[in-house]
Amino acid sequence: MADRDAIGALLGMPVAGIVPLHGGSLSQVVRATLTDGRVVVAKSGPLVAREARMLAAMAQAGAPCPAVIAVAGDLMVMEHLDETRAGPAGWAALGRALSRLHAARGAGYGWDEDHAFGPAAIPNAPCPDWPGFWAERRLLAWPGALPVGIAGRVERLAARLPDLLPRHPPPALLHGDLWAGNVLFTQQGAALIDPACYHGHAEVDLAMLHLFGRPGADLAGAYDPPEPGWQARRPLYQLWPALVHLRLFGGGYRGMVEECLDTVGA
Repeated sequence: MADRDAIGALLGMPVAGIVPLHGGSLSQVVRATLTDGRVVVAKSGPLVAREARMLAAMAQAGAPCPAVIAVAGDLMVMEHLDETRAGPAGWAALGRALSRLHAARGAGYGWDEDHAFGPAAIPNAPCPDWPGFWAERRLLAWPGALPVGIAGRVERLAARLPDLLPRHPPPALLHGDLWAGNVLFTQQGAALIDPACYHGHAEVDLAMLHLFGRPGADLAGAYDPPEPGWQARRPLYQLWPALVHLRLFGGGYRGMVEECLDTVGA
């Protein structure tokens, strides 16, 4: 858990109390109340400085996300946002937020820093075309860590990607880890948290959002119309987060991986 003394030292203000928050399985997150009554969120981990830069990039794109207050070492302190239940207005707000995020374009595919989900590396070095990036930086990021049968199927699929994915889609700014747990619905709309940003095909974020939940119908109404062929590409993009979960959390996610592979004929 983030240490109250470290939080207080970073902010120059004593901490009156801390409460653990849901931070997933790969980070520690707390809500801290300062002695002057302010409430902030503190997150600790080895990559928080990179995450802070990603949050800044999303904010610059006009996507709502918590403001970073301070970062030092393995500790980041952010604005606290009051969470509410998701509803039609919230899903519509998320659709608008993603439209703004994805409208921010990079010079190519990738990011200027690598990232990681715990032991699962996320290489982000640029590639000249999108199928190459998705193959080399995502599906084949760590084949030695996958079960042999799965690794072979993924490798054969990766070789087919030039025929299955657009070669040069607009390099949209992606959240990179977009599931419902990384969206905070607030009175003001919807805010994005816990990014793993890079530039790539905008459909990637939508694919993951639909893999681990059922977004409200108002999301689609507020987002840009889908590109032709998105249905065939969705399982190709859902395969990556399924592989990450297989790597991190074990065989319980093998069925999800195999379903994605079966769907695309791999």
